[in-house]
Amino acid sequence: MLAGKRILLIIGGGIAAFKSLDLIRRLRDQGATVTPVLTKAAEEFVTPLSASALAAEKVYRDLFDLTDEAEMGHIELSRAADLVVVAPATADLMGKMAGGLANDLASTLLMATDKKVLIAPAMNVRMFLHPATQRNIATLKDDGILFVGPDEGAMACGEFGPGRMAEVPEIVAAVGAALGDGPLKGKHIIVTSGPTHEPIDPVRYIANRSSGAQGTALARALSALGAQVTFVTGPADVPPPAGVRVEQVQTAQQMLAAVQAALPADAAVFAAAVADWRVANAADSKMKKTKTGLPKLEFAENPDILATISQMKQDRPGLVVGFAAETDDVLANATAKRARKGCDWIVANDVSPETGIMGGAENAVTLISDTGADSWPRMGKDQVANRLAQLMAEALS
Repeated sequence: MLAGKRILLIIGGGIAAFKSLDLIRRLRDQGATVTPVLTKAAEEFVTPLSASALAAEKVYRDLFDLTDEAEMGHIELSRAADLVVVAPATADLMGKMAGGLANDLASTLLMATDKKVLIAPAMNVRMFLHPATQRNIATLKDDGILFVGPDEGAMACGEFGPGRMAEVPEIVAAVGAALGDGPLKGKHIIVTSGPTHEPIDPVRYIANRSSGAQGTALARALSALGAQVTFVTGPADVPPPAGVRVEQVQTAQQMLAAVQAALPADAAVFAAAVADWRVANAADSKMKKTKTGLPKLEFAENPDILATISQMKQDRPGLVVGFAAETDDVLANATAKRARKGCDWIVANDVSPETGIMGGAENAVTLISDTGADSWPRMGKDQVANRLAQLMAEALS
């Protein structure tokens, strides 16, 4: 998959650096040439000898090494690769990148390169959620830096949450996508996400508790596998992923129109929590309290986006995946929904209040298809997305 590709791998200092050795091996297994660069902090976790042995290449460490500068200056080194990968990308390295600092070899290479840069963040959950780190992430995304992860899970420090470096297979897939060689290369996939807002009047609306996190994670995972993703999103809490075409909508009717306009597509995933009803007599101005009593709202049924696309005679995507958020009889209701809508797969989950899934960081799903029901353990929404994206890639191959 990566035959002949040259990867410049910058290894930051952090406990996740041990994964970089496996990353080197797997990239080489795919046919890539890997040139490692270690920061001073990285050498506390992996040795130059181990990185060099696995890469079968010289390891670069020092900005002011006269021999290295004579053989291949840092400017040439930064541009000789097809892709620059930073794994792990520590909070310090990300801060230097966002701030334009270049006081060591790694940061200088990142400033000097004219190639795409893919980073795999890894740090303590509090460091990742710190406002400074979030500002840096936003800046880097605006600069066109590609991200893979971080995942959510248990960390070496004993805490749990976002900040765990993406697993090596996910990084390898993201490398392939960045180089245009992922398993979904050439595929167009539509993903819907977030809630819809159905207006009552100009200041009030009907909505639900969907954060849009699962749909966003799925769009990011599909893009990382090389797909061209059209991301149709309602007013979600989480920002849309980088590197995808974003269509922002408010209502269910607008979402259906955006999906139809995006066709044809190889696959479509309907992860949005679309309101089933809208107010047919929505007011043009703010409703006021009156002595005549409560306002009378007349409801109308919203278009069924999943059923509409699943049952199309022309331009139906080859794989249509729906989501079923249920609070009781999850498997029975989801199985019936799949048959009723006509979609290929249904991803069912229990969103009862006690699960904390609706709007939360984790999900526990069952994938229902014509081969039966496959229940997955509870995991982070990024991990659910990565697993589903891989299955979709296999189905579309």
